[in-house]
Amino acid sequence: MRSVFVLIAAVSGLAFAALVPQAPETVRDLLAKANVSTAFQARAEDKHDAVSSATADSDGHGHEHGDEHGAGGQEGPEGVVQMTPERVAAAKIEVATIDKGVLARRLTVPGSVIPDPDRIAHIAARVVGTVAELNKRLGDIVAKGETIAVLDSREVAEARSELLSALVNLELQTTLFEREQSLWDKKISAEQQYLKVRNSFAEAQLRVDLAHQKLTALGLSDKEIAAVGSPVAPVKQASFGPQVATRPNKLQRYELRSPIAGRVVERRVDLGAPVGGEDQEKEVYVIADLSSVWVELSIPTGDLPQVREGQAVQIITTHDGPSAEARIVFVSPLLNQDTRSARVIASLDNKDLTWRPGSYVTAHITVEEQPVNLRLPRSALQTINGEQVVFVRTEAGFEKREVVLGKGDDTSVEVTSGLDPGEQVAVANTFVLKAELGKAEAEHSH
Repeated sequence: MRSVFVLIAAVSGLAFAALVPQAPETVRDLLAKANVSTAFQARAEDKHDAVSSATADSDGHGHEHGDEHGAGGQEGPEGVVQMTPERVAAAKIEVATIDKGVLARRLTVPGSVIPDPDRIAHIAARVVGTVAELNKRLGDIVAKGETIAVLDSREVAEARSELLSALVNLELQTTLFEREQSLWDKKISAEQQYLKVRNSFAEAQLRVDLAHQKLTALGLSDKEIAAVGSPVAPVKQASFGPQVATRPNKLQRYELRSPIAGRVVERRVDLGAPVGGEDQEKEVYVIADLSSVWVELSIPTGDLPQVREGQAVQIITTHDGPSAEARIVFVSPLLNQDTRSARVIASLDNKDLTWRPGSYVTAHITVEEQPVNLRLPRSALQTINGEQVVFVRTEAGFEKREVVLGKGDDTSVEVTSGLDPGEQVAVANTFVLKAELGKAEAEHSH
């Protein structure tokens, strides 16, 4: 049909050239060439259409077959990544359920781990002596009240001797006073004699009290002081005078006990070393309980109004390192004159000894919390064609879903539409799903 129309146009052109002889020869030549070229082009197009029609007839389906192949294939519906559970596990794709949550606005500051001063004990010798026993090594566990070292001290021996002498004298004066009291009650003894004996008895009691206080000041416990006056052998009857008992020996022995439970972190002396003198070491051990430590934070002046005691703090070391929750226990009212920052202390549980004093950390202080209906981790988001999408878990794999976001914090965002509570989405290694989806769409378009 197209050839017919082209032929008519050619004939018309020739007729125009014959009927209008006045037309310039150049115009007539151009019309003739154009008609001939058009005729040849039309014939070529007709031939191409004929070949295409023949090919279609031989296939039986024509162009519709190609469309059907493109839509079927192995890729599945558009926006769906088919993936078996084994492939999901191999790609380390983690899935989480989306539900209500809390968005937190945080303040990030540096910090350092330090021991809790209330859990550090410096075991020092209160007397002059020499180290007779060292019962603990570095790193050993120490119980509260456990004897960790023993000193030999002449000072302690003299103090115990004073108490022992005062106790013996008190025993004698008690006997004399009771006898004189009996005579005075019977009006046999003179008043002057009675008053003299009573005064000696009071002085004996005073000497015992003073000796007791001296041993207490040296660090001896009430049990150790009571042992000074306790007999360790049966009482022997002397041929004359008051009864005499065998008293405990090793009066020079001075025991050092730990006031807290913890571990030995320092040992300052060796066996046989002198301690307690003016030019001598006084500390023997340092005991630390590191089950709870402090994190010292430096807060700039401009951020101080947002920080208060009781706030939650997330402590981390590195990006992939351990993290833990702490709580602010102290905010200093004073500023450091050099750094113009305030000292803030957070208490951190450290029962597994993960946090070592002296290490540097990063602290995220929660300064504001806001609940949302749907909280989504930022790691679940991917950008495809300029749209924020997530991958929802299905029976066959994952489905791409566009979402609309609201408020957010450093780690999570609010989803205002696109997801329903309880749906499961990929929250880790989602770039694998994005790559798989792009590969499937490329094959589909091809």
